[in-house]
Amino acid sequence: MSRLLLLDGHSMAYRAFFALPAENFSTSSGQTTNAVYGFTSMLINMLRDEEPTHVGVAFDLSRQTFRTEAYQEYKATRSATPDAFRGQVPLVQEVLDALRIPHVSVAGYEADDIIATLTTQAVAAGMEVLIVSGDRDAFQLVGPQTTLLYPVRGVSEVARMTPAAVEAKYGVPPERYSDLAALVGETSDNLPGVPGVGPKTAAKWLGQFGDLTGLVAGADSIKGKAGESLRAHLGQVLTNRRLNELVRDVDLPLGVDDLARRTWDRDEVHTVFDGLQFGVQMRDRLFALQTAEPEAQEGFDLDGDVLAPGELGGWLAEQAGPGVRTGVEVVGQWARGAGDAEGVAFAAGEASAYVEVTRLTPDDDRALAQWLADPQRPKVLHDAKAQLHQLQARGWTVRGVVADTALAAYIARPDQRSYDLADLSLRHLHRELRTEAGDAGAAGQGMLALELAENETANTAMVRAAAVLDLSTVLDTVLADTAQTDLLTAVELPLVDILATMERVGVAVDIDQMRSLEADFADKVATAQADAWNAIGGEQVNLGSPKQLQVVLFETLDLPKTRRTKTGYTTDAEALADLFAKTEHPFLEALLRHRDATRLRVTVEGLLKSVADDARIHTTYVQTVAATGRLSSVDPNLQNIPIRTEEGRRIRDVFVVGDGYESLMSADYSQIEMRIMAHLSGDPGLIEAFRSGEDLHRFVGSRVFGVEPADVNNEQRAKIKAMSYGLAYGLSAFGLSRQLGITPGEATGLMEGYFERFGGVRDYLREIVATARQTGYTETMLGRRRYLPDLTADNRQRREMAERMALNAPIQGSAADIMKVAMLRVDAALGEAGARSRVLLQVHDELVLEIAAGERADVEALVREQMGDAVTMDVPLEVHVGVGRSWHDAEH
Repeated sequence: MSRLLLLDGHSMAYRAFFALPAENFSTSSGQTTNAVYGFTSMLINMLRDEEPTHVGVAFDLSRQTFRTEAYQEYKATRSATPDAFRGQVPLVQEVLDALRIPHVSVAGYEADDIIATLTTQAVAAGMEVLIVSGDRDAFQLVGPQTTLLYPVRGVSEVARMTPAAVEAKYGVPPERYSDLAALVGETSDNLPGVPGVGPKTAAKWLGQFGDLTGLVAGADSIKGKAGESLRAHLGQVLTNRRLNELVRDVDLPLGVDDLARRTWDRDEVHTVFDGLQFGVQMRDRLFALQTAEPEAQEGFDLDGDVLAPGELGGWLAEQAGPGVRTGVEVVGQWARGAGDAEGVAFAAGEASAYVEVTRLTPDDDRALAQWLADPQRPKVLHDAKAQLHQLQARGWTVRGVVADTALAAYIARPDQRSYDLADLSLRHLHRELRTEAGDAGAAGQGMLALELAENETANTAMVRAAAVLDLSTVLDTVLADTAQTDLLTAVELPLVDILATMERVGVAVDIDQMRSLEADFADKVATAQADAWNAIGGEQVNLGSPKQLQVVLFETLDLPKTRRTKTGYTTDAEALADLFAKTEHPFLEALLRHRDATRLRVTVEGLLKSVADDARIHTTYVQTVAATGRLSSVDPNLQNIPIRTEEGRRIRDVFVVGDGYESLMSADYSQIEMRIMAHLSGDPGLIEAFRSGEDLHRFVGSRVFGVEPADVNNEQRAKIKAMSYGLAYGLSAFGLSRQLGITPGEATGLMEGYFERFGGVRDYLREIVATARQTGYTETMLGRRRYLPDLTADNRQRREMAERMALNAPIQGSAADIMKVAMLRVDAALGEAGARSRVLLQVHDELVLEIAAGERADVEALVREQMGDAVTMDVPLEVHVGVGRSWHDAEH
């Protein structure tokens, strides 16, 4: 029997919106995605678990339907649809379009009516129907061939409502549910029921009289107050019944046959998921359904050998000689400064090989070491840094890496969430990471050996090496076509070696001081908790429980309500900070203090767990996360340690100079983003400000407020600073007013005054958005692209977000590129000078170095020169340098 899956799109997306916290689901542009993420996840589960042959989704078109025309109070009590949800409905529909799942809405009708019509058609055609909806009116559609999957918890758990299940729950069969609902009423639809009559009484009456028609006819025979109430409200009951009955013959633009499942194109799905910034886990679940276009299902033809001891040198000489581009895949582990290589696979031309490093003979070892270190043997890897770590743990130096397919794919499409090799192989090569069936016989004894279970690791590694080799050729063309080849070869690839060295070296920490700091933060957590409890009379509420906080804040203390959510009034950090600013209640002060101290304690606890045996912390730098080109630090993240608070500075104070070195040096760019703004805009006023050497914000403030720089007060300077940086991030007048606590009118006047005197900035900001709208992307000073398809979106919210990104991407991206160039220059200069001093950390616009004895002055001069000359601009790059025992002491 064919199986039709019908989903109420609005109902399920709305449930997902409230089930998943919005603050955890958003794109880098600020687009909230909790509803579309939850809906997509639920849809994948349904497709997997129910295996429908047909699928369709119905949406409400608007709140105006024939029901509101007949009864103005219908759903009148429902609150306005949150803007954060409304903007996601088109995103849900984009996902459906990519999956080639039809969706439909009809003016004047609700999604339930569309579902009722399609259900009626499907049942008549002998199909089984599964309806996914959180609207109880859908119970009336349940029947022998129709099951309602009714959400119990969010969108992750549903109850299977069969005819027996409906009758067990409500005491009436599905065909009588509308009668029961008419008597009881439906609060969400603003349909009042008979006062004093609940589901049990209503079910008893319907059982006695057969249906609502019989009940109305026999209403006079019902005695007592319930009977009086029924007779007094019969008009409303009949109105309810007319409104809650679903229409089963809506004129639809499609029929059941049009809902047959279709295969979809992986590239199209990737494009949509990239825009939503969905991760690899969601994609893996979807692709496991195996409904992609068949041309993406090919594997790799391999002529592969598992090399015996003594065979490696000959294979490398014959297959991977000078100038022969070779794919390399290392099997091993690396984490927090420790790891090892277990095997290496090679793919050169049509030949592939795998060698287990523990079985290498001395001759093999020498041959591999020489081949790896030879820059004339071009090597291609995927995510090269991790593999370099593994090879270097064996004492092998690697030179001649000419491509990294993960980095190349990142440069080509910086907004992807994942650069997994299997994913990229499907996208660009339309092949899966597996060998083609039947290859073993044609490939000889080497390939036959691969069929053995114990050589599965070798087979997988050789396939990956072959994929990397083929993929690099395709991506080389992509980068050449977009003029971004130099970004890979001159910036990102050379940086890999530097980052790998920084990760291996790590940064020293004072463990005793760190433990003392952890204990201090724990005391602060306990003190803040006690103060919070005392502020409410000693009640020991859980300060981490939103439900308990809601009771305390809005019932016990009766404080002004925050933003309403499905689970009550929000207790997120921003809302509570605003509430404290309004009320200054001591409970809120202690609560906010408790949250800050808890966050700091957790940060220090995480750092303590990350300390390696050498008493140093080894972070990992990721080049393929931030679409702007910035580096990210993970495991642990050393870029999110607060710097502007005393507590954050105390954390930085535990990072100290290591044994054998004299001090730490911090070197950072001063106001680099504003300097880039001045250069890119060419505004004479801003350029003069930087060339004059005066305080930028006082200089700009003097022009805006019409006073001498010395007469610009601190409040005016703060306003100018917030606005200057805000312009680079697309800050609106309303956003500026909120940030500064001034009226929107004052904020507008401030911005107009700024643009009147710095017209070059205004013209640049207008031009960058207009150009990006035409080309579809922005570019940094080094040519790094950021694609922004939403600049032409019909949805205003998405379009405005893309416009803000267009303003920010060239500036922040150029800052990231400049810092990378500076790192390359500093590292090269240190090497040329024969210095022992070394770079330890990169944190946004700052480099932290460990300085060897007697090298401070020379290294400082070297760092200032190399960072200052990283690029040529119309304004100077100013570098601040500080030195001290700890990271904190070195800051300036």
